[in-house]
Amino acid sequence: MKEVLLYKFDNKWYQPAGLFKKTVWFFVNILFFLNPISVYSPIKVWILILFGAKVGRRVLIKPRVNIKYPWYLTIGDDVWIGEGVWIDNLTAVQLDSNVCISQGAMLLTGNHNYKSESFDLILGSIVIEKGVWIGAKSVVCPGVTCKSHSILTVGSVATKSLESYSIYQGNPAVKVRERVFNQ
Repeated sequence: MKEVLLYKFDNKWYQPAGLFKKTVWFFVNILFFLNPISVYSPIKVWILILFGAKVGRRVLIKPRVNIKYPWYLTIGDDVWIGEGVWIDNLTAVQLDSNVCISQGAMLLTGNHNYKSESFDLILGSIVIEKGVWIGAKSVVCPGVTCKSHSILTVGSVATKSLESYSIYQGNPAVKVRERVFNQ
């Protein structure tokens, strides 16, 4: 029987940026994003753009937000990113307009191939379409698209894409009902 041999792990093929850029971002992320003291959101937006993110208007970013690589991040207009959110974007993460990512949520674009003895890195981009609400302490896994106006409820884990105007709950998240707006 085969087994996992972590000494064989090799992700040298994965080079998201040069060492200087990654190092500067590491310290900027600590000072302005992970910092528990609230830094004015427009300053954070300006910094993200400076590092290659595409960011829309009226974006609100709370304290203690961790962004792995801003150059892989696209944010639309009127997006809210709550306190303690972790955007672990080893590859592209797209947040369309009017998206709310609640406190403590995690967007994870990387995983490992459990079928490989060398535990190879696997990447999958995440798309959060317009009007989506990602609940507090929930997780969006690699390769998932949360379609327009879907909701991932508190503490849920999206391992597969979510349908438009639908509410998902649980681990793994399953559709529990339609999202209907009041008239």
